[in-house]
Amino acid sequence: MNQYQSTGAPAAKPTHASPVRGLGRRQALAAMAALPWMGLAGRAHAQDGALKIAQSTALTGPLGDLGSAMHQGAKAAFAAINARGGIHGKAIELTTLDDGYDVPKALANVEQFLADPSTFALFNCMGTPMIDAMLPKVIESGIPFFAPFTGAQLSRTKARSVFNIRASYADEAEKLVQHLSTIGIQRIGIVYQNNAFGKEVFSAAKQSMDRLKLPQALAVTVENNASDAGSAATKLAGGNLEAIVIGLAGKPTLEFVKAFRAIQRGVTLYALSVMGTSATVKALGADATGMAISQVVPLPSNVVMPVVREFQAAWKASGATAEPSHLALEGYINARVFAEALQRAGRNPTRSAFIDATWNLKKWDLGGFEINASAPERNASRFVELTLVGRDGRFIR
Repeated sequence: MNQYQSTGAPAAKPTHASPVRGLGRRQALAAMAALPWMGLAGRAHAQDGALKIAQSTALTGPLGDLGSAMHQGAKAAFAAINARGGIHGKAIELTTLDDGYDVPKALANVEQFLADPSTFALFNCMGTPMIDAMLPKVIESGIPFFAPFTGAQLSRTKARSVFNIRASYADEAEKLVQHLSTIGIQRIGIVYQNNAFGKEVFSAAKQSMDRLKLPQALAVTVENNASDAGSAATKLAGGNLEAIVIGLAGKPTLEFVKAFRAIQRGVTLYALSVMGTSATVKALGADATGMAISQVVPLPSNVVMPVVREFQAAWKASGATAEPSHLALEGYINARVFAEALQRAGRNPTRSAFIDATWNLKKWDLGGFEINASAPERNASRFVELTLVGRDGRFIR
């Protein structure tokens, strides 16, 4: 397994996900045989050099499980693409540096990438605070900033070089409120983090409730250090509520849910995709059972969808040992969309041609998952579906 290192020391080395080289012969052949969707090749291996893209993400630290899952999903897709000849004969080589979900490290990583003229694009960089810090430098440089991993509005900028795929936090909150209205729930609470992320969730949920003429929600905040999670749980437990929308991430989620479940059960908890990692569900244990989680990609076990079948084939061919997850599927989808735009950009693509190609992805069906690029300030996917956490900790529809 590759060792991922940050750029904190001069000796730190990026990991190159040049996927064919990372696979054994059998795995490469399996990748080629398993994926009939790639009509890109003609040669068994990518020729004519490689197109280099770069990523700063959390592979360690408090959200390392999120970044690692997405990274592995993207690597599986690029491995399959390269095994079938790459794009116009070129391999896609992904260089990834670990930032540990730390803003200064992420900025250092991006500066290193921008200083290298061979870096064609930045791919799937992770985290709202990191994206916020990166954007001024990235937009000024003109480099394609593809599929940043955040649902925050701050990345939905008017710059054409920034291409968002995943549904926004506002899209997820609206979906949750619409569902509650549909099933006749009226008495709703909202707990949200006292930061930009939480306020976005609260604002979107409130707007949706006002539009649907639902009664005003009982709303409370939780600080980033979760110091007041217990008091927030107590307040909401006394509100005679039928459901609670949770706009929290990380430690505040864990502390609030545990505190609320200790006081009261029978109230359904609704959370956003950022909560729905296997590590969070495992940490909550029985307290997670029955929670409803919005997801921005399909269930990774829903093989009725072609994109899921293709993901599973690529995941297996890559030799990945982890359980396929929503986040791994999201990384895979992002890589597939990148490859499609690159294909459309021509044999010797410039950054400008690639950026134009991303905005020409209109109503493109990726095996049941639609990409529809409309305007830079909007994400190209509006896919949101609800899942439940089962008794075994697995997600079900």
